[in-house]
Amino acid sequence: MIPSQRHLFDIPREVAYLNCAYMSPLMHEVLEAGSEGLRRKSRPWTISSPDFFAGPEEARALFAQIVGSRADGVAVVPSASYALSLAAANCPIGPGDRVLLAADQFPSNRHIWVGAAATAGAEIVVVDGPDLTEAFLAELDGRAAVLACAHCRWTDGALVDLERLGAACREVDAALVLDLTQSAGALPVDLRAVDPDFAVAATYKWLLGPYSLGFVHVAERHRAGRPLEEGWMNRQGAEDFTRLIAYAEGYRPGARRFDMGEVANFSALPAANAAMRRILDWGVAEIAATLTARTAQIAQQAAELGFQDAAAGPRAGHFLGLTRADGLPDGLPERLAQAQIHVSQRGQSLRITPHLWNDEADVDRLLTVLAAEV
Repeated sequence: MIPSQRHLFDIPREVAYLNCAYMSPLMHEVLEAGSEGLRRKSRPWTISSPDFFAGPEEARALFAQIVGSRADGVAVVPSASYALSLAAANCPIGPGDRVLLAADQFPSNRHIWVGAAATAGAEIVVVDGPDLTEAFLAELDGRAAVLACAHCRWTDGALVDLERLGAACREVDAALVLDLTQSAGALPVDLRAVDPDFAVAATYKWLLGPYSLGFVHVAERHRAGRPLEEGWMNRQGAEDFTRLIAYAEGYRPGARRFDMGEVANFSALPAANAAMRRILDWGVAEIAATLTARTAQIAQQAAELGFQDAAAGPRAGHFLGLTRADGLPDGLPERLAQAQIHVSQRGQSLRITPHLWNDEADVDRLLTVLAAEV
């Protein structure tokens, strides 16, 4: 169990921030790393050509360690939706095929596949049930071209068994596309065991990093695919600035062809790298165990007030959705925010997502206000 790390964050004592699934705060060291990058950009003569590649390469390696990938298979992207669009452009879908999605899937991970299916003449199949893994397996057959889902659902934390889905997708030759934005950094995953076709994650939630940055793991079988844009840094020989007009036709190795333009972001990447180094120092399994204990404590005490766990089946330990049989009181998140207790409501679920900055005082304040609502 990891003790509270509140001292690493700029969170006033009067603020109980239990909303990491919305957006994480930045640690002092992350803010300093990003600020130092901006200061370097103010003196561009201090930035050499190798610096354009050092940040992205470190980021690939750090993210790969967190999710059980290899650095060569990681591309740097601006967002999860960018990476999901990349996946859709490189997963063959034909007329009559099926694309499997979870009910209440995050909008960008739905709209992209609905559009791709409409263009191909394929069918969208939405699955739901108390156990999302079983619901997907019940619909997964030879007609499936793609199964696209999150590791845990963004509304209630409903968890899927990635290794079972990976094995089942390979049996029917369906592509598996994962959104790890609500899990990477807080929930252990081994992508080498899962073997998805693509796995994406934005950095601004559980990776504790900046906004407008993310990563995509690309399976080796897709690394000769088509990138969404043709950046100069994606090409062979890009490291030699004196020969850029030689116009190399080949790409840099691995998943680097899929990197976003201006991938050498001199403020966002140092910030993300600082955050990922800290996550690896804590340990993802240790983070998960600590947060699981925290949400279990909240769930148990909230149950005594008449709140139920919104996830009917398996739930990610770092995620808690609370519901009531007669519905949540109107305006509850707003009243909590007025008391400087910050959570989210998604659908009919009060989403409570703590992290290592939280402590017993935060939990006590949350439960005191919930008790006053019933």
